[in-house]
Amino acid sequence: MEWLDRINSALDYIEANLTEELDLAEIARKACCSSHHFQRMFSFITDVTLAEYIRRRRLTLAALELQNNHTIKVIDIALKYGYDSPTSFARAFQSIHGVTPAMARSNGVELKAFPRLSFLITIKGAEAMNYRIEAKEAFHLFGHEGIFRTDGSGETPAQVWQKYHENGTIAKLEEHAGDLPPFVSKDLYKVHAVCGYRDTEKDTFPYAICAFESTNSQTAGYDVISIPAHTWAIFPSEPFQWGQFDEVITELYRRVYSEWLPTSGYEQVHGAQLEIYGSKDGQEYIELWFAVTKGAASI
Repeated sequence: MEWLDRINSALDYIEANLTEELDLAEIARKACCSSHHFQRMFSFITDVTLAEYIRRRRLTLAALELQNNHTIKVIDIALKYGYDSPTSFARAFQSIHGVTPAMARSNGVELKAFPRLSFLITIKGAEAMNYRIEAKEAFHLFGHEGIFRTDGSGETPAQVWQKYHENGTIAKLEEHAGDLPPFVSKDLYKVHAVCGYRDTEKDTFPYAICAFESTNSQTAGYDVISIPAHTWAIFPSEPFQWGQFDEVITELYRRVYSEWLPTSGYEQVHGAQLEIYGSKDGQEYIELWFAVTKGAASI
């Protein structure tokens, strides 16, 4: 269970350093992951971002100190947990606990506690998870690349998708995609998404809305992305209606990270992760492609 051990090691590191400046990239290194992959995995499994988890743990401990030590000044607790002023600390504290730091010292006041997380394998039933392992030679994608922040601030990939649908960029990419290459299903749409295929600046990741390059693609003016040969673990969704897209893709990611990867004997490797979209018999489906290797590796 090396995968679980590494994830819990990262959580141990967070817990031991809540009063210090935490580097999200260093946390990810404790789990042998890239920062982008670790934060995506964390948020899909827990339904909270890594940054928000750290904030909640710090404010949980701050509340305990306020209740148990009436002599310590609020400014000292604020500084201890990374806030540069009593005002910013009070604002964050009230957003979590619903009361000010001063009120937290009152007898009988109700506060919230967010406990330390631990990642475990749990038995939830016998629901099958479909997947296949495929080795693919190197291939190329082309499209529009953006660099996004791992903490979710700024423009998001979802917002870019919406903008590109509205301004015709997606339709133009579909026209230039050409035929689908022979190594993918003919039920696929022409436009997909890829992320994590190259290193970018700290706390950022690349994400491209893209098409597969084939012999009759028109790639001039687009970003071209080279994907090396990999073994891929491919996870297809069940068919769904378009309005269920967000729910389906979130649940598929969650199951990959929390059910398949910890028990499969495979490790995700540093490289591309693809979201592939298609349609069959009048319904939509998604495939998630993860580059993997047998045994221990780092991503």
